[in-house]
Amino acid sequence: MHFPAVPRRVKIGDAAAFAGTTPRAIRHYHAIGLLAEPERGSDDRRRYGYDDMIRLLWIRRMADAGISLDDIRAGFEGATGIEQSLARLEESLVSKVAAIEAQRAAVRRLREAGSPLGLLSPLVSGRLRDLPPGSLRPADLDTLLVTERIFGSLGAAVQANRFIVLATHPELRAEDDRLAEAEAALDDTMSPDDPLIEDLAAQRRAHETALGATIDRSGLDEALDDLLDQDDEHSGEEEGEARMSVVEAIGRMPYDFSPARVRYEERVIELLHSADQDGDTPRTC
Repeated sequence: MHFPAVPRRVKIGDAAAFAGTTPRAIRHYHAIGLLAEPERGSDDRRRYGYDDMIRLLWIRRMADAGISLDDIRAGFEGATGIEQSLARLEESLVSKVAAIEAQRAAVRRLREAGSPLGLLSPLVSGRLRDLPPGSLRPADLDTLLVTERIFGSLGAAVQANRFIVLATHPELRAEDDRLAEAEAALDDTMSPDDPLIEDLAAQRRAHETALGATIDRSGLDEALDDLLDQDDEHSGEEEGEARMSVVEAIGRMPYDFSPARVRYEERVIELLHSADQDGDTPRTC
């Protein structure tokens, strides 16, 4: 029996056919650094040797097993043998499994909450979970989401006091809605010097004072103190997520405020700060 001539090196088409892939795929492996590009022959075509084919077969087996090309490449980088490559791949996959489990936990939280409440950290959503259905407005949750991004979960847990009170005290919610409607009317047609701005800011200050007093009576501050005592327990919840300063946040979070509305917000802050220095206004914002 005569065997056909055994080539020492083969062209890309033959390499692809043997490995069960395509020349285009092999060229992609070269482009991403997964398979070293072999030297070209005198005809300027690539020629693949035994070691190249073994590497190509391993790539195909791993890819068929569902391992991404990026992970395969990471496993090969700096490895001295296939066993070491596979060990690195396993470490990478274990890390990805942990990340996927964290994502699944977040999705479960969303499904259990049945609302955007699940987007907030467990520390914050846990404080709001037992409120009457529909008592939290979408705008409330949006505000908490922004606060949590800037100040972290403990900062949003502090602000949750406000929305707990609004959700459980209809008269305060009605006043808050009235003020919000009046604030929305501070559009570009109004001058920042309009006397209405000062009057409305004073009304907002009085409302925030009433909210703060209600928080004091409700015992929410005591519950909040317990959370603050657990600061160390929750300090690792947001590891890896970059925090930003309030100044940075103001410059990056867009609000479509007119000059009149900007002036109003400034006056509210000034009035609340003045009252806070006098000891008259509990913190609610």
